[in-house]
Amino acid sequence: MKKHKDFVFRCTSCGHEEPKWLGRCPECGEWNTLAESPVSAQNSERKKPGSPPQSIPLSSVDPLEGVRIKSGIPEIDRVLGGGIMKRSAILVGGEPGIGKSTLLLQTAGAADTKGRILYVSGEESAGQVKMRADRLGIGGDRIEIFSSGNLEDIEGIIEAVRPVLIMVDSAQTLYSAEVGPAAGSITQMKYCSLELVSWIKEHDSALFLTAHVTKDGIISGPKAIEHMVDTVLYFEDSLSNGGDTRFLRAAKNRFGSVDEIGIFTMGENGLSAVEDPSLLFLVHREGNLPPGIATAAVLEGSRTLLVEIQALTVPSKGGLSRVFSDRIDSARVSRTAAVIERHLGLRLSDQDLYINVAGGMRINEVGAELALACALYSARTGIPLPAKTAIAGELSLAGEVRPLRRLAGRIKTARNLGFSAFIGPVAKSEESTPGGSAVEALASEGFSAFQNIKGVIKFLFSAK
Repeated sequence: MKKHKDFVFRCTSCGHEEPKWLGRCPECGEWNTLAESPVSAQNSERKKPGSPPQSIPLSSVDPLEGVRIKSGIPEIDRVLGGGIMKRSAILVGGEPGIGKSTLLLQTAGAADTKGRILYVSGEESAGQVKMRADRLGIGGDRIEIFSSGNLEDIEGIIEAVRPVLIMVDSAQTLYSAEVGPAAGSITQMKYCSLELVSWIKEHDSALFLTAHVTKDGIISGPKAIEHMVDTVLYFEDSLSNGGDTRFLRAAKNRFGSVDEIGIFTMGENGLSAVEDPSLLFLVHREGNLPPGIATAAVLEGSRTLLVEIQALTVPSKGGLSRVFSDRIDSARVSRTAAVIERHLGLRLSDQDLYINVAGGMRINEVGAELALACALYSARTGIPLPAKTAIAGELSLAGEVRPLRRLAGRIKTARNLGFSAFIGPVAKSEESTPGGSAVEALASEGFSAFQNIKGVIKFLFSAK
């Protein structure tokens, strides 16, 4: 009888397995990366013959399996799409020291569930986690602490505790003896993360994983980890406000939108949700605005924010213009400058363009393009925009001001914050139906609609 082999050759680069040693991995093409590794008992059991897998009709699936758990923090629920989905895995990435551990611990303390919560820390001891919890005012016996990165020990604790929520801090500290003794490698992260995700998919639990990011701002490790999980969140900070503002964004969300954003401030008592985000991004001034300043009404998910866009133009050195913008895509700034130069005759190709957003918020919405164009025109000509004027609109390459969704909500938010004038596009047909359009009702309260950039610039700067 042929003796059963209790080991395989696993690639230390990509995790591919072969029954015998090879000089080159057939999966990733790396040389001399196949190392002898023992076959796990779990994998051996999976290979044993048993009853064949069976599918179930869609009508017989229990809909309660898709129920959500409220995190107790409205900003997190907003980004996740309404709460923590059961049997889902959530990956939270961010720079070291930004507050990922604080975010997970506060979520564990505020989660609306009667089940047990397991907080696994591979970076801090149980005493250090307790000190953080005392500072945040988190207590009770519902939260279990386990300080280790060993996957086999973590799986044993999970089987014993059967938690509703599992918090793992962080993915870089996980390791398994079957893959190798060192933590933090690509193979370790992929293998350990997959084992934990597989467990919660078979139980009514949810998993939170934290991960550090690289210098480029992306999550450290292979993209395969992002494919394994259901939601990928990025925790970012602001360069202004003393660096106390935090933004939580979703880069991937199988159970909700990726357009929502959560805004927090970091203080002595941890993270606090910002009730009125527009107050963070608006600079309150008395009198006229300086040149190069425009207020944009933009959408972030389901809410409208008013942000201040700042522009500065200076003669370029060497005849080659450059764009310096980290809060608005530099390609969008270049495109807007080209529209101004082509349709307004204002030369910007010999200028260096500096763009900033007050409060350090990153803007991706197209509704900020018209305000960006007005800020650039104001900065180049030295003529300030009228005070208390909010602007929203998308610019086409033909110089047209394209309609925007939820225009009435933008106008209403600007009016509630004390803005007396609003510049925007002509309302969409669905917002101009007979019977009381919100946009038409606000037309007498300072709303002015335009179809092209020439009309906007003439209206704003002709009286200057």
